Amino acid sequence: MWYRTKGRENDIAVSTRVRLARNLNGYPFDGRLTEEKAKEIIGNVWSVFDGKEGWTFTDFASLPTVERASYAERHIVSPDFAKKAGPCALISNEEKSVYIMVLEEDHLRIQAITAGFDLAGAVQAVTEAEQLLDGALDIAYSEKLGYLTHCPTNLGTGMRASVMLHLPAYTGAGGIRSLQNQLGKLGLTIRGMAGEGTAASGGLYQISNQITLGITEDETVSKLEDVIGQIIAKERELRGCISRESLDNLSDRVMRGMGVMMYATRIGSAELISLYSDVRLGAALNLLGLPTETLDEMLMRCMPNTICTEHEGVTTPADRDRARAAVVKEILGRANSAD
Repeated sequence: MWYRTKGRENDIAVSTRVRLARNLNGYPFDGRLTEEKAKEIIGNVWSVFDGKEGWTFTDFASLPTVERASYAERHIVSPDFAKKAGPCALISNEEKSVYIMVLEEDHLRIQAITAGFDLAGAVQAVTEAEQLLDGALDIAYSEKLGYLTHCPTNLGTGMRASVMLHLPAYTGAGGIRSLQNQLGKLGLTIRGMAGEGTAASGGLYQISNQITLGITEDETVSKLEDVIGQIIAKERELRGCISRESLDNLSDRVMRGMGVMMYATRIGSAELISLYSDVRLGAALNLLGLPTETLDEMLMRCMPNTICTEHEGVTTPADRDRARAAVVKEILGRANSAD
C-alpha cells in the first residue's frame, strides 16, 4: 500500500497519482449500459488479468457501503465510484499500487498511486496496465480527439496526474490563493485532500492538470514535474524562514500533539487531521524522530469508514473515536519501539 512506503521528497510530498480514462468500442457510456452489457464489460476486462500474478478481482457492487467508502478515503477509488449504483468492479495489483475501476464514469479508470513525488513511477505503472488492456480490447480512440471519454474535459490523453502536498508553511503565509491563481494560468488546479469539490484540511492539497486535449502525456508530466518542484522548493524556503519564537511555539504544539495522540482514549477525525499536520511538519523539521510515512499511514487508517471497516463492533461516533485513538497509539508505539 502506497502509504506504508517512503517516497521521494516525502517531507512535503505525500503521494502521487496518475489516472487514465478509457472506454471500449461497441458499448454505450455507463449511463446507457444495460446490466447485461455492464457485466459483459467487467468480464472482458477481468479476462485480461485473470491468472496473471498479483492481480485480484473485487465485485465492488457487492461490498458494504462503509467498505466502499473506506476505499475512497484511502484514495484507492474515487468518491463517485464508492457511491456507484449497478454493476462495477475493482481490479487491483497491490504490489504495483495499480487499481482499475471498471464502470466508473468511464468504462475504465486505470490509476496508479505512489508514495512521495514520483510521477515517473506512477506513469510507468499505469502504462503497463494500459498496454495489457490495449493489446486485448478495442479501446475507443479518435485520430482527431484522442481517447474518447464520457466527459469532454477528459478528451485527448484522458490523463489526470496529481501530487498531494503538505503545505502548512504556504498556508500559514497566506499564499494558497495566489498559488491557485498562478496554477490556473498554467492549466493546473489545486484541490483539497479528497479531490474535486473538497476543501483543504490539515494543510493537504492535491495539485493536478486540467487540460487533456491538445497536449501529450509527456508534456503534462513535464509541466507538473517543473511546477511541483517549484512549490516544494518554496515550501522549504518558507519553513526555513520560521522565526525562533514561531519554531518554539511549533515545537510545543508538536509535543502536545504527540502527548494527545499517545495517551488520549478518544480522538475525533477533525482533531486527528489537525494534530497530523503539526506533527508531520515537526517530523519534517527534525523536531522529533518519527518518519513522515508513519504519520501518513496513521492518517489513512484512521479515516471514519476505514476505522469502521477494520474494527468489528464500531457502530457509533464514540466507538469510532475510541478505536481511532487505539490505532494511533499502536502505530506511533510501533514506530517509537523501532527507533
